[in-house]
Amino acid sequence: MRGADHADWERSFPVRYLLVQEDEDGEERYWGRCAAVEGMFVDPVPPPREVLVLRGCTPEGALRDALLPGGEATSLLGDVCVEVWDEERPLQWWTLVDSVVLAHQPHPNPNPDPNGPALVDVVVGAGVQEEHAWRHTLPAERAFKVFAGPAAAPAGSCLDVEGLFVARYGPGAVPMRLIGCEAAEPLRAVLGRRREDDRDWVGLWALDRHGRVMYRHSVYLRIETARPSVLGAGLWDIKLTDGGGDRPALSARPVWETWYRGRPKARNQWAPYAIEGRAAWLDLTAPGMDDQGPDRSGGVHHLDGRFVTDQPGLHCAMAEALVGPGGYFGREWNAFKDCLSGGFGIALPFTLVWHDSRIAREAFADDVQESGLSYFEEIVGLLERCGATVDLR
Repeated sequence: MRGADHADWERSFPVRYLLVQEDEDGEERYWGRCAAVEGMFVDPVPPPREVLVLRGCTPEGALRDALLPGGEATSLLGDVCVEVWDEERPLQWWTLVDSVVLAHQPHPNPNPDPNGPALVDVVVGAGVQEEHAWRHTLPAERAFKVFAGPAAAPAGSCLDVEGLFVARYGPGAVPMRLIGCEAAEPLRAVLGRRREDDRDWVGLWALDRHGRVMYRHSVYLRIETARPSVLGAGLWDIKLTDGGGDRPALSARPVWETWYRGRPKARNQWAPYAIEGRAAWLDLTAPGMDDQGPDRSGGVHHLDGRFVTDQPGLHCAMAEALVGPGGYFGREWNAFKDCLSGGFGIALPFTLVWHDSRIAREAFADDVQESGLSYFEEIVGLLERCGATVDLR
């Protein structure tokens, strides 16, 4: 369904959102349209801080460095992933958000391996983030593996993590308000039934001023209140109990305002934004990936490297070099690699001239991947392995 088909109405304010439901066969059904949404942009609530003890650790990497005497290394570990393994694979995992080492001491029991290193107990402060509500029983033979740093590099193993297996409850629901909604028949049926029957998921499509879909967000249509709209007759203001997860952060709002004027046509419009805004910029490129035309191969493409100082910025500049302003060519490593396989407007081989590459080389010097290379070096290496010629200037 085209957003432009429902973008015009005879009112003094524009349509900015559509409500669309997709069935199991992928068929899209129009539910209504709205003038505005309040509560689309929400900053995530960090998990509450907890104190955990990593018992019987054999530290390595960042964790080992954090235990060096005399403050020789930082005790700030950042986000740490803890995985529970059986003999073959991880069974459960958690993220310890913004971890800091508070203290450490020798583990009271000796290492069961007499030739192994001495074990240590590490006390950390962190917010614990659970991807799933784990319920299954732990295996009798298990290992706790720890990973730290931007590249999730191995940071050792532990016999146990005290304080990890406790009941946690996520942040409370954050409501969302649909302002000035004109309801089609499916939405009118929902508005006319009892609230406890609300079970519908619906897509909330954000439009630019030309009616092009900028962004798609899925929301559970559990309605708390529905009243005649402040914007006039025939419209509704609808308060949803929960606007759903994965909403854009508040920092995305000015980026959306730029894109609302239309798909960007000039390069480097993303450059003034901080890393969060650049990531939001990349999110808005995704809905247009199917409109980038057939693949073309060959040619010389110029990457303006003056503003490539972080990963989102690298992918913004890369997409502009290869498919033009506002184009999509991956938002992170794996998606970028997929795009190099074709189907996104350009196919290998081609030549990429990376101007001011020194800026990215220096900016990513500490962004070391598991391979030991920086993110910049990994991207260049991937391009060359796939058949591109990369000219660093």
